Amino acid sequence: MVAAIVTAAALPPPPSLPLSAVAKRQRGDAAVVRRMPETLHPDLWLGHQLGRTGAQTLASGFARLDAELPDGGWPRGALSELLLAHPGVGEMRLLAPALVATQRDGRLVMLFDPPAALAAAALAVLGFAVDELLVVETRARLAPGSDGLWALEQALKSGHVGAIVAWLPQRLRAERLRRLQLAAHRHDGVAFILREAAAAARPTAAPLRVALHAGGADRVQLRVLKRRGPPLETPLELELPSVLSATARRRSASGKHRRLPAATFVDVA
Repeated sequence: MVAAIVTAAALPPPPSLPLSAVAKRQRGDAAVVRRMPETLHPDLWLGHQLGRTGAQTLASGFARLDAELPDGGWPRGALSELLLAHPGVGEMRLLAPALVATQRDGRLVMLFDPPAALAAAALAVLGFAVDELLVVETRARLAPGSDGLWALEQALKSGHVGAIVAWLPQRLRAERLRRLQLAAHRHDGVAFILREAAAAARPTAAPLRVALHAGGADRVQLRVLKRRGPPLETPLELELPSVLSATARRRSASGKHRRLPAATFVDVA
């Protein structure tokens, strides 16, 4: 038996594709590459684009802000970090539409360690059911430690809270923030943590970080420092709802005030 040796030169050349077919194939390959980040994993995205993970979000109530947030709203199951130059720059009025919508869905809204007494009349004007708010007071503001953060972590893990707003102690250690972010993965609502502006110089485990500055009467300026996508280079200025309606202003001027129910306070110190 004689083995037949066939050289490559003896083989017929492979059929060549017409140029139009080659171009179509190249365009198809390029299209696949453009789709790859989203098809490989929902947490991948191109650096110049907003991440579109398909995750559930809650509309902020501000169309311009939703347009700049990945998936078009505040993320569920994750921390949203708001950095404040000082408390009272408009953070509650910014969050009010999302929090009020949560209450109207029959879900609990919890506030942890607000820096000042809540103004029930102002919250009622914003649409809150004031007597259904749960306010948790802890030692966190006096001695950054376990009590306040432990209570916040348990609330995130419980799965029974629709929205959480927490004013965190200053100079919070990175590992404590990572624990809160891990707990937030078990939370199917929105969770906002409010921190000092100086925290911008330190890394964060939160996938969304927004800096807030007062922008004048009933206005706030936002800088999106971190999101699933590129940072927002130019500040976003939003008009906030006025705290007092025309009716409330007339009532205030006349000295006639309607007694409003108080929020429920829990002291875990």
